[in-house]
Amino acid sequence: FQFFWLSLNIWLFGKTFLLYNQGLQYYYLHQMLGLGLCISRASASVLNLNCCLVLLPMCRVLLAFLRGSQRVASKKTRRLLDKSRTFHVTCGVTICIFSVLHVAAHLVNALNFSENYNEEFVTLNAANYRGEDPRKLLFATVPGLTGVIMVLVLFLMCTASTYAIRVSNYDIFWYTHNLFFVFYMLLMLHVSGGVLKYQTNLEEHPPGCFNPNKTLRQNLTVPKAFEELFPDYTTEPFPEELPVPEPFVQNSFMRACSEEPKFQSHFPETWFWISGPLCLYCVERLYRYIRSNKPVTITSVISHPSNVLEVRMMKDDFEARPGQYVILHCPRVSALESHPFTLTMCPTDTKATFGVHLKVVGDWTERFRDLLLLHSNQDTEILPIFQQRRYPK
Repeated sequence: FQFFWLSLNIWLFGKTFLLYNQGLQYYYLHQMLGLGLCISRASASVLNLNCCLVLLPMCRVLLAFLRGSQRVASKKTRRLLDKSRTFHVTCGVTICIFSVLHVAAHLVNALNFSENYNEEFVTLNAANYRGEDPRKLLFATVPGLTGVIMVLVLFLMCTASTYAIRVSNYDIFWYTHNLFFVFYMLLMLHVSGGVLKYQTNLEEHPPGCFNPNKTLRQNLTVPKAFEELFPDYTTEPFPEELPVPEPFVQNSFMRACSEEPKFQSHFPETWFWISGPLCLYCVERLYRYIRSNKPVTITSVISHPSNVLEVRMMKDDFEARPGQYVILHCPRVSALESHPFTLTMCPTDTKATFGVHLKVVGDWTERFRDLLLLHSNQDTEILPIFQQRRYPK
C-alpha cells in the first residue's frame, strides 16, 4: 500500500511537470516563468492528492464499519485499517514537505512575473507592469494572501503536532489541529484566483508563430511578393525560394498566425480532489455530534493506585464487543477535545453497565479526574477508593 501511494505521488509529480514543461498551451507562460512554473504545478498536484487522502483516516465511524464488516474478512486488511493514524501522519508530513517546495517555486514565479513582464500579451501577466514589487503579488492578491495565511496555519499545525507539545499540553495540539477547517476554506479560495493561464486557440495561433500583418510590418520592410503570398494568413511552411527574414527562422520554416493568442484561467482542479473527502468527513462529524447528544450516565468511579481511574457508565441502546474502544467527550472539561479508551467492561443482557480504565497522564485526564473525584486525604496508593455522587454528563 505504501509503494502504491508513493508511486502515485511520483507519477502525478512527473506527469504534471512534463505537461507544464512541454505542453504547447503553456508555451508563453513557460517562457515567462521557466522552471518555477513546472515545480509549482507539479507540487500542487501532489498536495491535491494528499489533502484528499489525509481526511480519510480521520473518518473513524467509516473505518470502524469497514473493519467490522463481513466484507473485510482478511486480517491483513483489518491490520491495514488499524494503521490509519500512521497513514494520516504520513500524508501530513508529505503536505508539509511539498508545501515548502510549492511556496519556494511561487516566490520565484512572483519575481519572474515582475521581471519578465510580457508587453505583447498583457492578459498573461499577473503583474501590472514591469518591475512591480513582487511583494504586491504575495500580499495584495487573493491567491497570494490566502497562500501566506495557509502557510501560517500549516506551520502552527505542524509544530503543535510534535511529540513534545502533545505530551506537555495536548490542548495546544488539539485546538491548532482543528484549524484544518480554516486551511481547507482558504485552499478553496486560493485556487480560485486564476493567476496561471493557458492558451486556448492553438490551431489559430501555434506557439512561436508570427503574424505577417503585425510582426513583420512593425519590425521589417516586407517585400511585396511576401504580402501577395499570404493574403489571408496561412499555417503552411515558407517556400524555399522565398527569402525569409532571419529573426523568424526556426528549423528552416515558420508558421504564420491567423489571430492573436487567447489565454484563459484553469478551472480549479482542487475542488475535484477535496470536495468528496471533505463532505464525507463533515457528514461523519455531524453524525457523531448527533449521536453524542444522547448523554452517558456515569454510575460510579473507582480510584485505583498509580493514578488509575475506573469509570463505570450506562447509555441507552448501547452495544459493545470485547476489546473495542469508545470516545469519551466531556464538555465541562473541553468543548472540542475527546479521547479514545478501550472498554474494560462490556454491557451484557442482564447488566447495561460498561466501563473503562484510564490513567491520569495529561491535562485532560487531570481535569476529568477533578470533576469525578471528591477531594480526599486518604492514601489512594493503598486501597482502591469507591465513590458515588452526582457526576457530570
